[in-house]
Amino acid sequence: MIYRYETHMHTCQSSACGKSTGAEHARRYKELGYDGIFITDHFFRGNCAVPRDLPWEEWVRRFCKGYEDAKAEGDRIGLQVFFAWEESIDGDDWLVYGLPPEWLLAHPEIARCTRQEQLTLAHADGGCVVQAHPFRQRDYIRRILLGPQFCDAAEVANQGNQPLDDVCALRYARTYGLHMTCGSDNHLSAPDRQPWGVAFEHRITCPADYVRAIRTREPMALLCPPERFDLAPEMVNPEAWWLDDKENARLSGIDWLRLAV
Repeated sequence: MIYRYETHMHTCQSSACGKSTGAEHARRYKELGYDGIFITDHFFRGNCAVPRDLPWEEWVRRFCKGYEDAKAEGDRIGLQVFFAWEESIDGDDWLVYGLPPEWLLAHPEIARCTRQEQLTLAHADGGCVVQAHPFRQRDYIRRILLGPQFCDAAEVANQGNQPLDDVCALRYARTYGLHMTCGSDNHLSAPDRQPWGVAFEHRITCPADYVRAIRTREPMALLCPPERFDLAPEMVNPEAWWLDDKENARLSGIDWLRLAV
């Protein structure tokens, strides 16, 4: 039996760019036969809908509204709903899994930490970090920044990306030995949208199961069209930058499209 999970999505209650409520997302994924979803709303330095001048406890309470709405509906209809978040640091985005809302209340420093501090804090309490859509190119992203030492896996297929972004991400992850995930980056659950995600041959019962799967490099199926990773003649190699251990950037000089898959 195959169990399907959405790993990357945003609600309108907690992400400024979200279009669907948590409950609307939950109902749509249940209709599609998914077994669970991770709500990964934009965190403190990302496109968050919660004012940043609030006291920390109030900020966390409001930030969790989208997840709580999805969880309540999921419990009602029989869909597993898990908590996570997506942080932005310098245009690069990181999905943090395995740490509950109660952990956020006790760790206000997470809103200001570096990439290395984020990974260290996550690992210390049973979490993990995935670099989201590492090759995404948008007008609000100053440059592509790659930090394999600051994550446990890379999201190589993202429904919100352009195909070029995922073609490069797959080659990057395979060349540098990164575990690979897939997500929809879903902001709107609509009848005409078929989301992506990952699949396992066993049920994920809690966020710790997913963290364990990533950190032990357990095989997972990427729920995206296989042609997503096809190289096309019109694709142009993007310029990307490496982050060193002090989180300074240097130009990679790598032709990502020529890397073997």
